[in-house]
Amino acid sequence: MSTQKVAIITGASQGIGAALVPAYRKLGYSVVATSRSIDAPDDPEVLTVRADLSQPGDGARVVEEALTRFGRVDTLVNNAGVFVAKPFTEYTDEDFATVAGTNLRGFFDITRSAVAAMLARGEGGHVVNLSTTLVEHALSQVPAALAALTKGGLTAVTKSLAIEYATRDVRVNAVALGVIRTPMHAPETHDFLAALHPVGRLGEIGEVVDAVTFLEQAGFVTGEVLHVDGGQSAGH
Repeated sequence: MSTQKVAIITGASQGIGAALVPAYRKLGYSVVATSRSIDAPDDPEVLTVRADLSQPGDGARVVEEALTRFGRVDTLVNNAGVFVAKPFTEYTDEDFATVAGTNLRGFFDITRSAVAAMLARGEGGHVVNLSTTLVEHALSQVPAALAALTKGGLTAVTKSLAIEYATRDVRVNAVALGVIRTPMHAPETHDFLAALHPVGRLGEIGEVVDAVTFLEQAGFVTGEVLHVDGGQSAGH
């Protein structure tokens, strides 16, 4: 049984997820990095697992592989997500299945198994969910009902699970994002997206990583939704 803590990071092949892997290694954690396609690194303390979290059972398999390799799970960062912005009446059944599959089923399956592993060890743990400020602060320029529907569920369940497991030392927090400069956003859209934030710029991946690692080390914080959104949630 390893005495070194272990973090599972979903959506770890690019963007925020890829940046969280070395950040957790720097904190002294072994890392299980999962994505639909991901290459194995040279670091023996990083296990990569290919999984499609929208498929039933894949989330549980990631946790099982983490336990087989490292013997424990201390943190889960639910970073994997899908964002489709279009007018509500133009969403298709396929859009719904894609977005709900990753954002909701993907969360449910892996988090259920990870929390069970934390409870079985009896030493607590931490779940961090990546959400969006669009949940609380809708924008007329960005019609994104499926993001609100699914990420709103993540924001709500963050508080629900934080209270359910508060006495068992499993903390649950969320980071609600504005628009972050990641491969998801084409460069020609950056000026438009920057103007959505009161501070007038996009967020950077490192700023999200800082927020997640703050929550990781903030032992008295649970049920918190930390906004990393350039002031968007405060007003415009």
